[in-house]
Amino acid sequence: MVNAPDLITRLARHRTLAAAPPGELAWLAAHGYLRKVERGEFVSRKAELLESLVIVLSGHFAIHVDRGAGPRKVMEWREGDVSGVLPYSRMTKPPGDAVMDEPGDVFLIHRDHFPEMIRECPTVTATLVHLMLDRARRFTSSDLHDEKMMSLGKLAAGLAHELNNPASAAARSARLLLDGLPDLEDTALALGAARLSGAQLMVVDRCRQACLSALPSALSPIERADREDALSAWLEGHGAHADAAAALVETAVTVTDLDALAATLDRSALNTTLRWMGAACSSRTLAGEVEKAATRIHTLVAAVKRFTYMDRTSVPEAIDLTISLSDSAALLLHKARTKSVGVTLDLAPTLPRVRAIGSDLNQVWTNLIDNALDAVGESGQVTIRAARQFDFVIVRIIDDGPGVPPEICERIFDPFFTTKPVGEGTGLGLDIARRLVRRNGGDIELESRPGRTEFRVTLPIASDNPNAA
Repeated sequence: MVNAPDLITRLARHRTLAAAPPGELAWLAAHGYLRKVERGEFVSRKAELLESLVIVLSGHFAIHVDRGAGPRKVMEWREGDVSGVLPYSRMTKPPGDAVMDEPGDVFLIHRDHFPEMIRECPTVTATLVHLMLDRARRFTSSDLHDEKMMSLGKLAAGLAHELNNPASAAARSARLLLDGLPDLEDTALALGAARLSGAQLMVVDRCRQACLSALPSALSPIERADREDALSAWLEGHGAHADAAAALVETAVTVTDLDALAATLDRSALNTTLRWMGAACSSRTLAGEVEKAATRIHTLVAAVKRFTYMDRTSVPEAIDLTISLSDSAALLLHKARTKSVGVTLDLAPTLPRVRAIGSDLNQVWTNLIDNALDAVGESGQVTIRAARQFDFVIVRIIDDGPGVPPEICERIFDPFFTTKPVGEGTGLGLDIARRLVRRNGGDIELESRPGRTEFRVTLPIASDNPNAA
């Protein structure tokens, strides 16, 4: 035990404890011990129980937390700060290692003395409780930031893959379109030079209209091959190049249309017209593919913009859950495809809006859907349901995985608790999901058995919702 006057003097100069009465400082001095800590020494370790209140008299140390991307400093303490376990705190283990950067002195009071300290040192206790609340807010903010960054990293990886496919398709189709434009221009000039009569042009135009029309239904691979063989045979039989068949196969042009064309034009004009039609059809098909790919890219970018609320402030507003859930599911579809997992959206029509912070809800959906995708096996199933119940909307994320063991269910929302292998989970996703749901006036529950796990999120309907009545 240490009760030297110089220790009481140092405590009286301590920035955090200076306002405490001398009697309380004397009590502290009589119930703790001084420890000199060298550079590189651990003040506390992640795997060890926190046993003592740590009053920093000199030196500097910081706590580093690894969320999967390497250790990162999340908090630090210098002369005048207090660390370690605090009265009324539920923290039992630190989230990371606390290592001394500058050598110094720390004064430690074992947690066994806390009941007496609470009784004998009310001023010190009140100071430490306020300090605990500030520390909890700082850790919460850090945890939420890290979890958001990890979620965005996962989404970025999936988004890069999702964007790569339409971007590659657009680039490929645009290149082929540019390559085909000279042929279209040449055949258009040749058709003009043929000087067709008005009656012939009418027949050509009817065939062109059929060329511009798509087939009423998609062809199966066998049907497509049969149609292309029939068109190729007709073209070869009339002295035309069979390459045009590939361009005409997806259009509504029939052999009957081609027969009418052949009955009106001589062989030279027929061949020119068919070459022009093939080039025109091919160009329109490629332009359509560019538009389809660009639309897909636009849709994905719009989903990301809505998901991140990048142009909105973080304030509660009326949220359309149909859009929120659809966007979250869309941005995780790549992960589902890699495991051949089916993702089903079963959302009630005219789903009422809820009042919440949109980015908060998107973070919740991402965590829950991502966990469900991790839980199911190959060719598993994840179902996302939402429906109104009284004055609430209930969102259910259901998977057909092996389920959560009963002995774990009680701890599933605890911070830093994870069932995933080391390096694959931080144990913060569900803790943060619960914090965000509660911050928005809702609740989250788990119900699990083998073959069916359901996370149920209940959110209050927005009072200004037109469907709330």
